[in-house]
Amino acid sequence: METNQLHRGRLIDHLQLVVNDLKASQTFYTAVLAVLKIPVVGTAEHFFWADELVVSSVDSPAALGELTGRHHLAFQTKDRATVDAFYRAALANGGHDNGAPGERAYHPGYYAAFVLDPDGNNIEAV
Repeated sequence: METNQLHRGRLIDHLQLVVNDLKASQTFYTAVLAVLKIPVVGTAEHFFWADELVVSSVDSPAALGELTGRHHLAFQTKDRATVDAFYRAALANGGHDNGAPGERAYHPGYYAAFVLDPDGNNIEAV
């Protein structure tokens, strides 16, 4: 009998968002991820990806015609200046304010900004 082994590495192997407007999402994510020094590494007709984030159109065969709904993704940053730059890039590239950069009450020193991507996903830089 074959034994399956559990691999412990990253918490998440990959995440797929299915969006209404792939071009708008690609503009948004390319800009905010560039601030975080995460390049978009591949594009195709129905999707693009950066690291382990895949964003695909609703007509992508992998999407099965269904949007993923609203999610909250939080990206780690190296410092407060990067949080601020993330926020500015997001607003300049189709994002909407959902919480300007600042200290949060989650725990001491928690500095974050929140934006909504073109599909309404709550995207955070912390």
